[in-house]
Amino acid sequence: MSMRWRGFIAVLTCSVALTGVVRAQTVSEGKKLYATYCASCHGDQGKGDGVAARSLPVKPADHTNNAVMSQLSDKYLTDIITKGGSAVNKSGFMPGWGSSLNAKQVADVVAYVRSLANSANKGEKTGAK
Repeated sequence: MSMRWRGFIAVLTCSVALTGVVRAQTVSEGKKLYATYCASCHGDQGKGDGVAARSLPVKPADHTNNAVMSQLSDKYLTDIITKGGSAVNKSGFMPGWGSSLNAKQVADVVAYVRSLANSANKGEKTGAK
C-alpha cells in the first residue's frame, strides 16, 4: 500500500474515532441548553411534565417516547426549536428559540433530545428481559 493511502486511512480513522467525542460534547452542551430553554415545559427528564406544563392547555411533547421521536426528522426538530410550534402545525405555546440560539446550539439541543429518546428505548429493552 502506498504511503499516500496509509496517510488517508490514518486521517479517516482519526476522524471516525473523534466523531464519538464530538457527539458526546454536543449532547452535553445540548443538555445544558435544554435545562435553560426547554425543561420548564418539557421537564428535566424530557417527559413533558415540567413545572410550566401544568398551566398549558396542551401537554408538551414527551421527548423520551422513542416511538414518536424516531418518526421526527432532524429538520422537523430544528424547525420547531427555531420557529416554534405554529411553524410545524403544532401548539403555538411552543415558542421559537431561533433568536436566542444559533445553529450549532440548536443542533446540540436536537442531539440531546435524540439521546433522551434513545436512552428511554434502551431502558425499555433492558427492562423487558
